Amino acid sequence: MSAEVEHIDNQNAPAPAPATNEIVVEMEHLSKSFGTNHVLKDINLKINKGENLVVLGKSGSGKSVLIKCLVRLLDADSGKLIVLGKDMPSLKGEELNEMRTKIGFLFQSAALYDSMSVRENLEFPLRMMKGQTPEEKTKLVTKALKSVGLEKAIDLMPAELSGGMRKRVGLARTMILQPDIMLYDEPTTGLDPITSKEISKLILQVQKENQTTSIIITHDIECAKITANRILVLKEGKFIAEGTFKELEKSEDEWVRSFFE
Repeated sequence: MSAEVEHIDNQNAPAPAPATNEIVVEMEHLSKSFGTNHVLKDINLKINKGENLVVLGKSGSGKSVLIKCLVRLLDADSGKLIVLGKDMPSLKGEELNEMRTKIGFLFQSAALYDSMSVRENLEFPLRMMKGQTPEEKTKLVTKALKSVGLEKAIDLMPAELSGGMRKRVGLARTMILQPDIMLYDEPTTGLDPITSKEISKLILQVQKENQTTSIIITHDIECAKITANRILVLKEGKFIAEGTFKELEKSEDEWVRSFFE
């Protein structure tokens, strides 16, 4: 679907929706329940390479469970899940770990290790890459921090960082392995409007510089407006609307339109 969307300004608009038909994520009839609580109900979804897909929904609608199932932090109860051409439910051990290096996950809290410096936090995922010298690791860490504007924070501890800085460091750590897919779980939660806008712009930067495919889970309408090529609206475990920002803000569905008012 085209992404002729109204954004804050043209310079910060997302990359155009990809013309490629290469599907990197495919879900068919995916369901997930916790006891009698049916969180995801018969989810069907396809995402093209290089696309920024925003999933909008209120708290408790199943947004975070959706991406946790994708990366198999949770296992779906039923349905088909193909990621980068691989059948995710069948992957085990080393195969699953290798796939996860291709999927970056930015948690709501940034999930930094409080006992480690910024440098050590970014070096942690590099343990998966064998044969690197300390100098090569430092170069990668410095490059990643520079991409989020925090190269001078390399030797700070997480407690010395603001909320926005923690999110930036979390993004740098996630991107250091250059994943094919990025999953953003409420990337602007708890941030002031200015910092939220900066984080949203960084999501665009990642898309444009790395041609990364992204799923952005949010209820922040400004984040959606800035980043989305396409938006899906999730309500009570089901997708009830799909379109660009401009299309959905004119939706005839009162519940969908309420997000944009």
